[in-house]
Amino acid sequence: MLKLPLRIAVLECDTPMETITSRFGAYPRIFSSLLNAAADQLAYPGLSSKEGLELSAWDIVNGDKYPELENIDAILITGSKYTAYDDDPWILRLVEYTKKVLDQRRVRIIGVCFGHQIVGRAMGVKLGRMEGWEASVMAMDLTKKGQEIFGKTAVALHQMHRDIVFEYPEGVEELMYTEKCKVHSMYIAKRLITVQGHPEFNEDIMKEIIRVRHGSGLFGKEMYDDTTSRADRYHDGVLVAEAFLRFLLED
Repeated sequence: MLKLPLRIAVLECDTPMETITSRFGAYPRIFSSLLNAAADQLAYPGLSSKEGLELSAWDIVNGDKYPELENIDAILITGSKYTAYDDDPWILRLVEYTKKVLDQRRVRIIGVCFGHQIVGRAMGVKLGRMEGWEASVMAMDLTKKGQEIFGKTAVALHQMHRDIVFEYPEGVEELMYTEKCKVHSMYIAKRLITVQGHPEFNEDIMKEIIRVRHGSGLFGKEMYDDTTSRADRYHDGVLVAEAFLRFLLED
């Protein structure tokens, strides 16, 4: 079990649009809000929105500095507009750093969307583009292990992706899946947990992303109408973040 406070390094793989950051902040603040809400729900002694969490921010797109492993307990790799299987220098540095974390046993890994894909790449499996998109609030089926981890038979999360991990790395337990994306969540006890979805997104963030992508022509009217209509549906973001915290507290 990691000791409190949990020292989580947020590896910022992108900066959200200004219309989002002006209201909700960049990824460190967005994830801090999510994890604080999850900590209050979890009701674990010494862990709440007031105590027990220490988040640090690392802009790894515009800088090349990473946290020293002895100074942290976990890394959280965020989502991104970039492509996890590209060979931009900063992406290659991130993959190598992720391998370094995987090669030891104390510091744990949380991966979200792009971060989920980076973990898959670091573990040697194929990434690529599926046909079409998964976007806005969607339900996902859970495996038996997924039901154990999340405490439900299915979960709903915001999605915004067409890149996917095609297969599970060796030694990874499968947690959730959809018909279009079989690798939605990966887990190794006391080592890593990832999700393809966005537990940190809310209705307003999702609607703004959809609006901009429709305005750029990336989303047609039919997709715009469909995804907008689902953006206000219930989603399990805080519940998934609770699972992240329980994972960090596993003994």
